[in-house]
Amino acid sequence: MIAQQLARQKLADNERIIPPHAPGMRIGLFGGTFDPPHQAHLDATLLAMKRLKLDRVWWLVTPGNPLKNTSHLAPLAERLAAARALTHHPRIDVTGLEAVINTRYSFDTISWLIKRCPRVQFVWIMGADNLRHFHRWQKWRGIAELIPMVVVDRPGPSLYASGSTAGQALARFRIPENAAASLPGRRAPAWAFLHGLKSGLSSTALRAMRKQPATADAAKAGEKPAK
Repeated sequence: MIAQQLARQKLADNERIIPPHAPGMRIGLFGGTFDPPHQAHLDATLLAMKRLKLDRVWWLVTPGNPLKNTSHLAPLAERLAAARALTHHPRIDVTGLEAVINTRYSFDTISWLIKRCPRVQFVWIMGADNLRHFHRWQKWRGIAELIPMVVVDRPGPSLYASGSTAGQALARFRIPENAAASLPGRRAPAWAFLHGLKSGLSSTALRAMRKQPATADAAKAGEKPAK
């Protein structure tokens, strides 16, 4: 416990300032564990930035996903460093803010940011795979009422995301894709679906690949892979 507190304090020393912002700015919020971050994350960010005419996008690297097993999650500091190395973009900010303000759920993080940046036009960015499970998120309807959202197409998930529980519940608030640029200035609930991203990369698949060398090496040595 003491080691975790010290690690959090060390992270907090570097993460106290909210990323650059100003009244009237259009800022996308892209949350996730990013374990690991990959090109599809960046491509989705750049697509949303271009189509929604966003001034900046903040990657909110979360300490852990409440809906997933985080026992093998890479340390937050490592994920932040990897995300920054991948993005390396003047208008993309990578932050571990949630570890500092001690929020566990997206609803609480978004509420915290809106209160402290009241004149910023925030938009929540998510992949189509997340829309499929959105109804399992804590206060998911509340999130939809707090902030406009944009859902970025992914191969496979896009086929059933719109027909998901949340997709159907929020269907009447969906705006045409060609009007997506108006999202930052719209009053929530409002959302749009963006097509154009066709990368099949996923963090889940990359984590599986990351474990394969260790499994193969253990097999060669006649040992059982570490769990």
